Amino acid sequence: MRITMVGTGYVGLVTGTCFANLGNDVTCLDIDPKKIEKLNNGISPIYEPGLDEMIERNHDAGRLHFTTDAEAAYQSAEVIFICVGTPSDENGHADLKYVLAAAGDVGKAIEGAPGPTGGDPEDRRAKIVVVKSTVPVGTNAKVRAEISQHTNKPFKMASNPEFLKEGAAINDFMKPDRVVVGVDDIEGTGGRMHQLYEPFVRNGHPIFVMDIPSAEMVKYAANAMLATKISFINEIANLCEAYGSNVDEVWRGMTSDARIGNKFLYPGLGYGGSCFPKDTLACVSMGKESDTPTPLLKAVHDVNQQQRLNFYDKIVQHFGGEQNLAGKKFAMWGLAFKPGTDDVREAPALTLAKKLTDAGAAVAAHDPVAHQTTREVLGDTISYHDDLYDTLDGAAALIVCTDWPEFKQPNFVDVRTRLADPVIFDGRNLYKPSLMQEEGFTYLSVGRNPVNAEAVKAG
Repeated sequence: MRITMVGTGYVGLVTGTCFANLGNDVTCLDIDPKKIEKLNNGISPIYEPGLDEMIERNHDAGRLHFTTDAEAAYQSAEVIFICVGTPSDENGHADLKYVLAAAGDVGKAIEGAPGPTGGDPEDRRAKIVVVKSTVPVGTNAKVRAEISQHTNKPFKMASNPEFLKEGAAINDFMKPDRVVVGVDDIEGTGGRMHQLYEPFVRNGHPIFVMDIPSAEMVKYAANAMLATKISFINEIANLCEAYGSNVDEVWRGMTSDARIGNKFLYPGLGYGGSCFPKDTLACVSMGKESDTPTPLLKAVHDVNQQQRLNFYDKIVQHFGGEQNLAGKKFAMWGLAFKPGTDDVREAPALTLAKKLTDAGAAVAAHDPVAHQTTREVLGDTISYHDDLYDTLDGAAALIVCTDWPEFKQPNFVDVRTRLADPVIFDGRNLYKPSLMQEEGFTYLSVGRNPVNAEAVKAG
């Protein structure tokens, strides 16, 4: 098929590249000429393992194109995916201006393109406009109305939420657990969308074709559920700390129940990134707008935001008050909200770094890929180090914020020697407390009893 992706952000670029990889002719459209120039030169604007090589291969094969020419990109396409940003305010209300602007441009292009001029609305030559951006329920109806203001020619609408995990997006798209498509006509548009996605589900996983409002809600429901699991286990971890329980043991006993399972039930600093915070708040916002209270989801968000502050309080309490942080240096391992990405949106590490620097402390940070994206947010208020051990020299403590693989088995002798004091605050529970005791560290994690280096020495 001839496909146009509107937007070359995370979703548009990964989706378009994967479609091209299966033989489709894909054009990726963006209004930013610098981004398009980079893509045409083989430079990806985002970090995602394996994406650069796939872009280069399909671009060289002539299946993947990058352009700022909207008219040409729209008129040649059989299927147009809208993948532009939907930024939200602090209350979770999504800004649809980019989606609706793209819809208006699509309508003008449909009006000027050769093809159906009216008549049978089921004409298979009609373009399918797919909203892939995560949008509140009812947005597809607004997109349809916006397009219709600019053309009387037939077109079809579809909702196709994405389920890509940053750091594993290519595998998620090429081998999806499920594909969700919302359409008005199951046989016509639903059949064409099923044809497009069928090569990706030869593993036997389903393609769910449903009505558009239900498809719009699926993404929010899925992310809100996952966010709920994360906030739940963090709240249990806090109770474990209060009562001297070990959240690792509680986790083992709880997740062995087949009704519960063990995915997304790991205690830590809470969730971040571009999806869980935004989508949970969007559900809360939709509830307010429809006069349908969502107290559970509001609590999920509040617990998550408080979790990083609780961890900061551990640091404050260890040093005897926030006033005692001034002048101290802290080493920080991990800046991205999760491993496998350079995304620092809503990253707990940035919250902690800002709290520390506001208190007068210095932060020396290392992340395998997220230095530049962090610098765009925090500037030079912290220092960035290419070697993780270089962050440690003279630091009052090490703070682990992201569970990158290379942080899991460091040289603890080197860590202890280079720190001013052998103190680790582990926000991802990477290390066993028994090992930290053997290595002579004061160790504070999430949901587990602390290890006190001085008590170990005295014993």
